[in-house]
Amino acid sequence: MLELNGQSLFPCPVCVELREVRLTKKKKPYVTCDPCGIQLFVRGPAGIAAFQRLIDSGNNQGLWSAMKEMEPRYRLKCPKCSSRFWIKPSQAKTSLFDGSLQGFRCPEKRCGATVAWEEK
Repeated sequence: MLELNGQSLFPCPVCVELREVRLTKKKKPYVTCDPCGIQLFVRGPAGIAAFQRLIDSGNNQGLWSAMKEMEPRYRLKCPKCSSRFWIKPSQAKTSLFDGSLQGFRCPEKRCGATVAWEEK
């Protein structure tokens, strides 16, 4: 398991920030992400074993590092409403003049802003 200061870590399924894996009184793992409002509880021996394998394979393959590398490139923040989102082809906004990529539309229905695309 990925560890920081002796604590096991796992990414939040929404924001991908690494969060501490805690144990319930009955020694079952769970992850909470207060900013996203997510609680991930793992139940049953088979689920706990699969969760442990997922964490171990993520560490062995450098998955957590790769996700952290991808996040600044593919997870944008809207300058108008501050919403954070992963880019999708359907959100692409192109120039009518030459077809070049201008950015990605914010997915929030009431926003309508475009986040400029910058190669990093």
